[in-house]
Amino acid sequence: MPAGQPVIRKLLIANRGEIALRVIRTARDLDIATVAVFSPADAGAPFVRAADEAVPLPGDAPADSYLNRPEIIGAAVRAGADAVHPGYGFLAENAGFARDCAQAGLTFVGPPPEAIEAMGSKIAARELMAAAGVPVLPAVTVTGPEAAAAGDVGFPVLVKAAFGGGGRGMRVVRDQAGLPGAVASAQREAAAAFGDGTVFLERYLDAPRHIEVQIFGDQHGNVVHLFERECSIQRRYQKIIEEAPSPAVDGALRRELGAAAVAAGKAIGYVGAGTVEFVLDRGGQFYFLEVNTRLQVEHPVTELVTGLDLVAVQLLVAEGHPLPDEVRFATLTGHAVEARLYAEDASHDFRPATGTVHTFTVPDRPGLRVDAGITAGSPVGVHYDALLAKVIAHGATRDQACRRLARALADTRLHGVVSNRDLLTGILRHPEFRAGQFDTGFLARHDPHQLATSGRDPAAPRLHALAAALAGMAARRAAAPVLATIPSGWRNVPGGPQQVTFDCDGRPLAVRYRVGRDGVKAEVDGEAVPELVLRSAEPSLVVVDLAGIRREFSVAQAGGVYYVDSPLGATTLTERPRFPEPESASAPGSLLAPMPGTVVRIEVAPGAPVAAGAPVVVLEAMKMEHTVVAPHEGTVTSVGVTAGQPVDVGTVLAVVEAQDEQ
Repeated sequence: MPAGQPVIRKLLIANRGEIALRVIRTARDLDIATVAVFSPADAGAPFVRAADEAVPLPGDAPADSYLNRPEIIGAAVRAGADAVHPGYGFLAENAGFARDCAQAGLTFVGPPPEAIEAMGSKIAARELMAAAGVPVLPAVTVTGPEAAAAGDVGFPVLVKAAFGGGGRGMRVVRDQAGLPGAVASAQREAAAAFGDGTVFLERYLDAPRHIEVQIFGDQHGNVVHLFERECSIQRRYQKIIEEAPSPAVDGALRRELGAAAVAAGKAIGYVGAGTVEFVLDRGGQFYFLEVNTRLQVEHPVTELVTGLDLVAVQLLVAEGHPLPDEVRFATLTGHAVEARLYAEDASHDFRPATGTVHTFTVPDRPGLRVDAGITAGSPVGVHYDALLAKVIAHGATRDQACRRLARALADTRLHGVVSNRDLLTGILRHPEFRAGQFDTGFLARHDPHQLATSGRDPAAPRLHALAAALAGMAARRAAAPVLATIPSGWRNVPGGPQQVTFDCDGRPLAVRYRVGRDGVKAEVDGEAVPELVLRSAEPSLVVVDLAGIRREFSVAQAGGVYYVDSPLGATTLTERPRFPEPESASAPGSLLAPMPGTVVRIEVAPGAPVAAGAPVVVLEAMKMEHTVVAPHEGTVTSVGVTAGQPVDVGTVLAVVEAQDEQ
């Protein structure tokens, strides 16, 4: 260790969720004590329990918690930490925070503030990369919506936030008419997420591939690359499946990309873990996008194909060590694919979802890794990113890794909150993806709902409803397993048929069944279930023979909601009460909030005419804007909310009277 270099004995993690747990895991392996900081919403989160010590932050909003620089520095000082690891997002790429750490005598586990500043502005970064000989796309900076013009860039253009990342503050615009609105929206979203609303316009390549290169630098002038990652499967410019290496990159292109990434790192005197992002056009030419001056969400795929612990290397570099030989001379072994599990409804425009996780299990099999921020009982709210967990598979070949990951996701149990699990499985099994012939337009060409339901047996909802009814019967009886022979404990089963009705994907499913000495007779929506033999029924497991084929249905119940999983797929069913309370009727034409969130902006006024599809109210949830539009042409008769107001699901936002009703 060079004289005067820091030794990290206690590390504060200025982040939350799965990345906080990830850092804690490596710190523990290196005998480094850990300190978590947490908002009130995260008080019971797994990362808080995993840390050696934890310090509360004053509020749930990011500005009051994980973006609150004075509170986090104060927590580190009070806890006696030597260093701060920022994770990714929040303050990870904030040069001011890195300087705050230095002024407080804390080692910032990341690049120097100057490197963050050089890459913190994507506008300045482009200029620096062009000077270093790295290919860049044409671009122009805009000062405001009224001044937005494509100029020499030409359409289509991509409106991009100058600061931050994660797909926020980005819009594709194909003509001048749509540009002012897109710029204004991107500016608002960027200001909310990153504290700076500066945006620029960059030439947009239709359906390129998104390739990024992992780089690492030390304090001794060494900068190396650790190969590339493929990140083209995206929604809303956010990655959902990543892999290493890229199926589109051969040895020659890998050398070119690596050389360009190292040149980018050396141009800014890079230290620590960073990622240089490129787009690759159909002709094989690549262009610089940005440098992420932090660890990436998708770093596990690089770890699995190189055998390195990138967090451990970050900590070694922060202590002043040179890059070890296993980093400087890393090699590729096999293939790794990562899927991001988000709390969102892929079948409804990726609407964010909230709730409480009742069940979360991923199979423990060879070649699988799970980085999760949740466990059973975890609440999922509106304050933070919707990422729940990452499931990563490693195999000798790409095909093996894809197969392992697809099956692991299919067998994952995630109950209590809507997720994109089925979409991820559908993508991994799609022929275009498996052939490696895809780009960033994959989800524009393939309907997410169809992908999410592609592996689901059409009979699954009906049979799952039957299984839920039988599991509910067993739970109510609180008895031993029910056999087809009906043990003595079940002799008091009523002789008449029983009926239960479930809501499933917006439609009712009525189940009628009768358990008798001669077995079970059942029908779903008036259609008999033929050749049915009930083998056993417990509250959590129903086993039946259907036309001579034995099937097991795993059932989890929370209140009146049943989660049923089987080889046929997964179904969520909500039991309808037998005597429902009268519903409070909303006025005809009411627009209801589709998710919990905060009203950002109201686009209409009472009495104003609106066209079908026109924006009415803009909500913000999980750091993204979501526009609620008019369902038909008509007139706004009332607006029920104000800007800045928090709303819950079902809140009446406005009432639009249809044109033909006026």
